[in-house]
Amino acid sequence: MGKSQHVVVILACVWLPSCLCQTSPPQHDQLKFRLAGYPRKHNEGRVEVFYNGEWGTICDDDFTLSNAHVLCRHLGFVEGLSWSHSAKYGAGTGKIWLDNVMCSGSENSIEKCLSRGWGNSDCTHEEDAGVICKDERLPGFLDSNIIEMQVDENRMEEVRLRPLSAAHAARMPVTEGVVEVKYNDGWGQICNVGWTARNSHVVCGMMGFPSERNAAKRPHSHRSVYRIHSVACTGNEAHLSACTMEFSKNTSSPCPGGGPVVVSCVPGPQFSQGRGRKTKVNPVSKVRLKGGASAGEGRVEVLKGSEWGTVCDDIWNLQSASVVCRELGFGTAKEALTGARMGQGMGPIYMNEVQCRGDEKSLWKCPHKSITAENCKHMEDASVKCNVPYMGFEKTIRLTGGRTQLEGRVELQAPNASSLDQWGLICGDGWTSREAMVACRQLGLGHASSGLSETWYWDSSNVTEMVMSGVKCRGDEMTLSDCQHHQVVSCKRAGAQFAAGVICSDSASDLVLNAPLVEKSVYIEDRPLHLLYCAAEENCLSKSAVSANWPYGHRRLLRFSSEIHNVGRADFRPRLGRHSWVWHECHRHYHSMDIFTNYDLLDLNGTKVADGHKASFCLEDTDCHEGISKRYECANFGEQGITVGCWDTYRHDIDCQWIDISDVKPGNYILQVVINPNFEVAESDFTNNAMRCNCKYDGNRVWLHKCHLGDSYSEEAEKQFELYPGQLNNQIS
Repeated sequence: MGKSQHVVVILACVWLPSCLCQTSPPQHDQLKFRLAGYPRKHNEGRVEVFYNGEWGTICDDDFTLSNAHVLCRHLGFVEGLSWSHSAKYGAGTGKIWLDNVMCSGSENSIEKCLSRGWGNSDCTHEEDAGVICKDERLPGFLDSNIIEMQVDENRMEEVRLRPLSAAHAARMPVTEGVVEVKYNDGWGQICNVGWTARNSHVVCGMMGFPSERNAAKRPHSHRSVYRIHSVACTGNEAHLSACTMEFSKNTSSPCPGGGPVVVSCVPGPQFSQGRGRKTKVNPVSKVRLKGGASAGEGRVEVLKGSEWGTVCDDIWNLQSASVVCRELGFGTAKEALTGARMGQGMGPIYMNEVQCRGDEKSLWKCPHKSITAENCKHMEDASVKCNVPYMGFEKTIRLTGGRTQLEGRVELQAPNASSLDQWGLICGDGWTSREAMVACRQLGLGHASSGLSETWYWDSSNVTEMVMSGVKCRGDEMTLSDCQHHQVVSCKRAGAQFAAGVICSDSASDLVLNAPLVEKSVYIEDRPLHLLYCAAEENCLSKSAVSANWPYGHRRLLRFSSEIHNVGRADFRPRLGRHSWVWHECHRHYHSMDIFTNYDLLDLNGTKVADGHKASFCLEDTDCHEGISKRYECANFGEQGITVGCWDTYRHDIDCQWIDISDVKPGNYILQVVINPNFEVAESDFTNNAMRCNCKYDGNRVWLHKCHLGDSYSEEAEKQFELYPGQLNNQIS
């Protein structure tokens, strides 16, 4: 259908209200959909459509379950269960985009259904339609699955703290100031008569602070423009707009007997002024966030006994999410996310149907249900995005030379620079995807997709001086200056082309090993040397094998299966392109990564006693969860990688799936397996890449127990694991 025909059809529908037609948006205008309203679960709500640059609603006239089916598929659910009329989830704002919508249920888009046309309606927002979708996601659907405050922008567009002086403004974060509300392209104040600590608690939460303190009395302001006359919050609201409030009828009239509201907030430890490099969240906290790109976001994990586990997303909402955020030293929750939006956990699932009021000090104090495996799966793991204080970190870092704003050579504002316009480079020596992770976080650009130690092709800046070198990050820092780095710049390779670069992305992979499978599959094999020529060629045997009497004799091998899952939000792909892969004649396939996994046997002091096998593997999808298709296979020079929701299995009986323990004496050891050990490929979380087991070897047989991912135990349990005195017998309790 040509553009002129579009216009004719739409006009016809405008002028003839009884006319129903199919109407497509302009080619450049992609439709978006979201569920809104409050209170609601993540799979229900008022339907809102983004069209022509503006969010709007759908009228309930002629609405049917078939319409709900089509809309639920737009929203990433498999089908609709029911629909609601008469603004059950509250009246929306803005345009009513569609009216008299009639679908058969099989359409792949709402624009294929009959309707009166875009923007042609005789309804009010009291007739906004809602849907309840089946709580089952379409495989591979990546769009948001979010519960957030839908703020009525006619009432309150934005809230800020205006610093009380220039000195206050210069210190980050701004913890004290006049509360201002944006409206009509201007800012207005709130009258402080009747203002309570509960109101301040809500404002501080919005600003990213866990709590409030009494603000000093300030002189009255006669120049204030009062937008809001009075506010009454319970203290549990996630946003000021959810509080009861009375708007001033005359915005220029003074506040009788008072002045503008001033609040003072208490920052969490990570954001206190003069925070140190090692400032971390409370180490005894029984909640943590994993897999998020930025501070204050991630999958919610809780500690029970000595092991961390996840929270199921049934009836997960902003109140419960806010309890998590404040417990961790952030403000209230900006978003409560469902459907494993921050990746899937691997351990137990401890909580379901969490129902917090919002004032609890810990998520464990909230009413909740314990669950069984039938209730929830890890694809339902709950996550959060918290309000965090504005720190201005992104002002001291920039990217240059990239094809998009998400990539380029990293430039830092030169420390002790006499002008704000002095920038410098970072030495690329030792720069990995872990350092890139922190750079992308500081830039506010999400996850790292790649860290580059050479940037020949991004040479577009006249900046040539190196201002930082020797950068080594854990991966959870908020800025590069929080990472270890040389006190005096020292770079082996001079020249801007050897400066560090990054490519950032909104999603990342996350690889984890199936620890119970390692424990179950372990055994010892004495393998004849004449069967080990290929393995020797690929350096899969310990050094002493070189002097063995080939082809006679054998090597003693500790064998086990590895099942490596991608539980992230992006496929895991090798860093090198196909042109750089190496053909291995012995095993008849291409190896796409030099080092994908290290296998080590350590004594109880942590010293390696058996040569760690530097596994040079071929990556493919061995199997996937239901509804997800395999994308990668090694055969026929196929594409290599691990798809989200799939796993790559290395069976115990394939070559090199072992540690050569021919030279190891009987005793107690630690078996350690580390995936992606050199951080060659970016992931959302590197803390779960190592798996460790207690290992007992009596000279003939081997037993493993307490196999666990590196971050799955409490700190106390991990210490106990490392103090392992050895089994007194061969019975594993």
